[in-house]
Amino acid sequence: MDKKRALILINKTSGTGRAASETLEIATALAQKGYEPIVYPILPGSNLTSEEIIPQYEGKADMIMCSGGDGTLNHVMNAIMHMKKKPLLSYVPSGSTNDFAKGLGIPSSRAKAIEVVSTGVPYTYDVGRMNDKFFNYVAAFGAFSKVSYATDQELKNVLGYAAYVISAIAELPQNIGYSCHMKIEADDLYEEGDFIFGAVSNSASVAGMTLFADSDIKQDDGFMELLLIKAPKNLAEFNAVISALATKEPDNPYIIYKQVKSAKFVSEGETEWTLDGEFGGAFKETEIEVVEKAITILVGKK
Repeated sequence: MDKKRALILINKTSGTGRAASETLEIATALAQKGYEPIVYPILPGSNLTSEEIIPQYEGKADMIMCSGGDGTLNHVMNAIMHMKKKPLLSYVPSGSTNDFAKGLGIPSSRAKAIEVVSTGVPYTYDVGRMNDKFFNYVAAFGAFSKVSYATDQELKNVLGYAAYVISAIAELPQNIGYSCHMKIEADDLYEEGDFIFGAVSNSASVAGMTLFADSDIKQDDGFMELLLIKAPKNLAEFNAVISALATKEPDNPYIIYKQVKSAKFVSEGETEWTLDGEFGGAFKETEIEVVEKAITILVGKK
């Protein structure tokens, strides 16, 4: 019987660069599990990216293990989604916030996360499809949606989540008065109006910040959570929106929150989107749907 192979992808630029120093430990854990480890560094901007590496192992890897941030996981998952036979995914988070890992129950402690590589149990979760791209936990537009991918990497490496807070505060003045006119169809919902923010998510938090969502969100129920925030017309209304998000008011005239299987967004001009904290493109028409139980990942034992 052929030995199982594990493709190990390490993004040493994410987080504080700890991933590179733990490569041997991760490879050893997988070897002890019976895998033949094959290690590649991920170097953004070169030919050593997950999109370049993973297709070479179509049908040749039983597991793909990646270490990096939410963006790294997004690129790896997108590459896996284009494979006919999808290998098992394993993930050691090393980014600044690691929203999706928290939702899955993958430990924030890297030592414990590495243990999951060899002792974890398979969990099959839903992913979202936005036009021709996939996302793990969020597709968003509007105010603050740029904070994650526009925040300087060196600042994130030094300050972690505080870097996002600083960037969000810096954006506050320019977001007062911002709006995007949208027509939105989502299952049996139809809305048209001016919105300051919109998201379809499969996580209770984005960029480390809890959105208008319950903490017990399930990643495998066939639904994602649609959040729409109507554009405030003045500072008082803007403050009311912030207060509603902070207190999670169930009935608020500015906020729409609903579980959906699909959604279509049509805007007058091209609207920029972020996918899992990275720039996802700009579109006049955006279609999002849930791809049920698309990826199997190792998580901590329940």
